[in-house]
Amino acid sequence: MLNLQELSFCGSNFNRAAHLRKEKNSNKLGSSGKTLILWRGKPLVDENNLKLVFLPLSHEIISQSQTSRIFLGQSKGIDYFAHDISDWEPSNLEPNTPSSFLDDTTQHHPSLQKHERFNDLRLIMTQLPAEDAGLVSTAKALFAWHKSHQFCAKCGHKSVSSQAGWQRDCSTCESPHYPRTDPVVIMLITDGNNLLLGRSPHWPKKMYSCLAGFIEPGETLEAAVAREVKEETNIEIGAVSYVTSQPWAFPTSLMFGCIASATSHQITIDPVELDDAIWVSKETLVKAYSGIDVGILPARQGAIAEFLIRNWVKDTLVNDVLGLKK
Repeated sequence: MLNLQELSFCGSNFNRAAHLRKEKNSNKLGSSGKTLILWRGKPLVDENNLKLVFLPLSHEIISQSQTSRIFLGQSKGIDYFAHDISDWEPSNLEPNTPSSFLDDTTQHHPSLQKHERFNDLRLIMTQLPAEDAGLVSTAKALFAWHKSHQFCAKCGHKSVSSQAGWQRDCSTCESPHYPRTDPVVIMLITDGNNLLLGRSPHWPKKMYSCLAGFIEPGETLEAAVAREVKEETNIEIGAVSYVTSQPWAFPTSLMFGCIASATSHQITIDPVELDDAIWVSKETLVKAYSGIDVGILPARQGAIAEFLIRNWVKDTLVNDVLGLKK
C-alpha cells in the first residue's frame, strides 16, 4: 500500500482556524501563543534535535526586527504564528552569494541560543514531525506570496497585509487579493521496465527526476501531463492516472503526481527546459537506491518525485494505482 506519510508536508492536520483570522490581525495580541521564525525562507531549527523552534510572541527577536506576521492556526488550544525577519543582516553573510539548489549554510541570530540556527527547509524536511512540516510549509509559501505581491494587480498601488496574513488589500482601490498557489503536474512516464527521467541544468551532479511542469489556464491534469512530456522530450504518452498531491513551498506550488505509459521511445530534449533526459531501467534504479554508483541519483527523499520513483521500483504504483498485477 502507498504510504502517503512518506511525503513531506502532507501529514499535518492542524486547525487553520480561518474564522479567527480577522481577530488575529491585530498587532496587540499579548504574549500568548507561539511563533515560528523564518529568515529569507529558512526556518529556525534546534540543531541538537533537528526540530523547529517555536518562540513566545514576547521574544526580543520579534521586537528587534521589522517583522511580518501570519496567523497559522491552532493546535491543542494554542495559537501558532509565523514571523519573517528577512530584514536582519547576519554579520558573517557573504555578499553576492550565488543561488543554488541547496543552501547548506546556516545563520545564527545573536538573540538566540547557539544551537538555534536558520536552515534550508530542503535539508531538514524529512526529519520534521508532520505537524511542524505543515506549519513551516504554509508559512514559507505565504511569506513568498507576500514578497512577490506587494502591489495591487488592478490599479498598481501598494497593498497591505490583512486577515492575519491570508489576504492583501489595496490601499487605494480597496481590491482584495488572496494567496497564490501554482498547480504543477509531475509525472512518472514508463516504457515497460524503463522509466523516463530528466535533469535541469542547475541540479546537483548526477541528479535525475520525474518530468514536471506548470498547468496552463483551461488545461486538465491529463492534458498538462501529455503536453509537458511532449514539449520536453518529444515522447508521446497514453492514458494518464492520478496518484497523489503534495504542497511544495518552493515557492508556492501544489504538485499533482501522475503516471502514464509512453507510446513512443525516441527522446529529443528541449535544451531550454532540460539538460538531459534518459530511459532508466528498474534494475539500474535498484542499484542506485542500494548506494551503487550507476551514474544517476534519484530525486530527493520527501519529494513527490522520489515517492513516485521508489514506489514504481517496488511495484506499489502498479498494484495500488493502476490495479494491475505484476
